[in-house]
Formats: sequence, C-alpha cells, structure tokens
Amino acid sequence: MAVGGDEEKVRAERARAIGLFRYQLIREAADAALSTKERGKMVRELASREHVDPFGRRVRMSRQTIDRWIRDWRAGGFDALVPNPRQCTPRTPVEVLELAVALRRENPQRTAAAIRRILCTQLGWAPDERTLQRNFHWLGLTGAATGSAPAVFGRFQAEHPNDLWTGDALHGIRITVHKTYLFAFLDDHSRLLPGYRWGYAEDTVRLAAALRPALASRGVPKAIYVDCGSAFVDTWLLRACAKLGVRLVHSTPGRPEGRGKIERFFRTVREQFLVEISGEPDTVGRHHVTDLNELNRLFAAGVETVYHRQVHSETGQTPLARWCAAGPVALPAPEALTEAFLWEEHRRVTKTATVSLHGNSYEVDPALVGRKVELVFDPFDLTRIQVRAGGVPMGLAIPHHIGRHAHPKAKPETPPPHHPDRRASTTRS
Repeated sequence: MAVGGDEEKVRAERARAIGLFRYQLIREAADAALSTKERGKMVRELASREHVDPFGRRVRMSRQTIDRWIRDWRAGGFDALVPNPRQCTPRTPVEVLELAVALRRENPQRTAAAIRRILCTQLGWAPDERTLQRNFHWLGLTGAATGSAPAVFGRFQAEHPNDLWTGDALHGIRITVHKTYLFAFLDDHSRLLPGYRWGYAEDTVRLAAALRPALASRGVPKAIYVDCGSAFVDTWLLRACAKLGVRLVHSTPGRPEGRGKIERFFRTVREQFLVEISGEPDTVGRHHVTDLNELNRLFAAGVETVYHRQVHSETGQTPLARWCAAGPVALPAPEALTEAFLWEEHRRVTKTATVSLHGNSYEVDPALVGRKVELVFDPFDLTRIQVRAGGVPMGLAIPHHIGRHAHPKAKPETPPPHHPDRRASTTRS
C-alpha cells in the first residue's frame, strides 16, 4: 500500500482495516445457523484469548464488544463494522510515519530500533519501536503476525453446494511470449467449477475476472478456501468477501490440507487439456492456440460440455447433476456485487471543481474544492465514478473528458467468461 501525505486518507485506510479486523473476528460467531448456546460458547472463547489487530498489537475484546459487533453486522453488514474515520487518527504525526516507511523501504534490513535512531538524529524525536513495528506490520513491511492458524478442512466434503469453494491458480502454456495463468474455483460438494478464467498475469484483476461472474451466475458461497499467494491475500479480496458475507479462509503455508480436490482437477487440466494445445504454431500433434480468447473458449467448452457432464469417480455423479440436485440457488443483487468489487483511489479536488483519474477528468460538487476525496469505481468502467469524502457519499462525478474507459490494469484480456449452460447456472432444477 502506498503511503500518502494526507491525514484524511490515512484515517480512512485505518478505519477500513479496523472494519476488516472486526469482520474476521466475528464471522464464524455471526453465522445465523448457530443456536444461542453455540454462539455464546464461541463468543466466550473469542473473548478469552488475545487477537492481533491490524496494527500488530495483541488485544483482547470483551464479550459485550463482540456481541455488539455481531448485532452491527446483522443490522448493517460490513459497513456497520467500519468506524468513523475521524476516530482513527494516528497519534504519531503522518509525516514521521512517512519518513520511517521510506527508510524501511530504502533498506528492508533496517530494524525498528535502527530506524528510530535515524529519526531521532534527523528530527530530534521519534516514536517508540513498538509504534514503528505496528505501522510496518499494517503496511505489510514485516512478516505476517504469528498466531494460531485456523484448522481447516483436511479430509472434508461440504454437505451442500455453495457451502465451500476452493480457489487456486495454475500456470499454463505460453502464447507467443506471454505466459498464461488459470484462476479457478471448485465447489467442494459437487466438484462443479463455478468460475474460471485464463489470463496473462497472476494478479487480483485476473482473479476478479474469474470470481465475479462465478458469483453472479452460481450464487455466493458460505466460504472460500485459498492459499497465501499474493492475489489471494490482497485486501481487495477480503473486502469483497466481507461485503458479500463470505468467509475467506487461507491455508497454512507448507500445509496442503483441504487442497486435494482442486489439485486433482488441475492435474486433469494438465493431462487432458494442456497436453493437446500449444502456443507455438509448429508443435506436432497439438492444436495451435493463437490468442487468449481462443484459450478461454476452448477451456470453457471442455468444462461445460465434458467435465461438468462426466461422472466423477468419488461422488458417483456428474458435477452438474450433483449441483442441480440441491434445487434453485439465490443469486446476489447486481448492485451488491458491483459494490463488493469496486476499487478506490484518492484525489484532491482542483480550484475548478474537477478531479482527474488515469487521463480522464470529472466535475464534482464545488463544495469539495481543495479537499481530498475518494473516487470509487468499477475498474472496467471509468465513466461512472462515485465521490466520497471521509467515507461519506457525495454523489457521482460528471464525466468531462473520457479518454480511457477502463483502469490500466483492467486490460482487454479480462472480460468475464460466458457460461454456455445459463439455465443450469441460475437454477438447480
């Protein structure tokens, strides 16, 4: 995360981090399927131990606080867990933290003690080492905080479709000079593949290109189980899952428990799909794939017409039949899905009441002149920009000049895939 010089931005980022921490802490206890007795036991257990907050501090929460957060979550969702940004002002001046972060990034081997000595020399004063360590942890400039890892699924099979999806990425062929990567999500109960997409990078944009259409067409799972790859630990994914009420679980590094099903599927992809294609024109016995669109088209055809309709050796059913046997699936409201996948950038409003974003310019409320605002948008559509100030909605920005319709990272290679069996996607009938 980049550190800006604007205190308002820092407060907003800290508020969101606190909201995500609260959500992660209560997400299991907030499960509507729990009885009052079961929830009470879980809340007491949470209150009995320490937790690592977003800033690296070890903290305890009272039962009353945890119960209040659960009530807030039920009443207002993720937004109700995010505190007012004005309550999140860091005690250490922003400019001091900026200098400390710059010193750490200049030489990652510098310890907090060494950086504190440099700050004292330059400024005559410095925050204590614990404060520096907390902020380095918050910005991802230290190793992950230690703590008890959640026990995850092992030899487990979900009872119903959409109870659990497992997500992962697979390295594929090269098309000319470009390496390809597959993001895929596997429904644990049915073995159906709700979402999949090949792309030219293993990043959050390509992850979203696989996940978002899956949620739109197959519904929202209760939980998603992923590894600790960079795309899967991005705050964007945690925010999206929190907005939709999805429990995001990361596997423990070096412990592959619970990943066998998707790894077996990837083995099938290698042995039955990748061996039949090539990105090079003169490979004997293989079909020449000329571009990413063709790769995705061929893969979708294989998934929808072959894999989904073959009897699975473990379940004794086809993935599609096992999925459909459970009945209709509720789909998320389009506006809820859009909100979950929005991006955010900060800009200062000019004297002419305009802001710029990746070469585009927009008009905003003149009352915002001189203020730093958040521009909230779908990365694939820069014609519609929401303006927020300190998290408060301030209306839509009016496009003044649009030279780019999508974020630079939202390249043309990442449109959502088309699911041929649309009826089966929206209902299990």
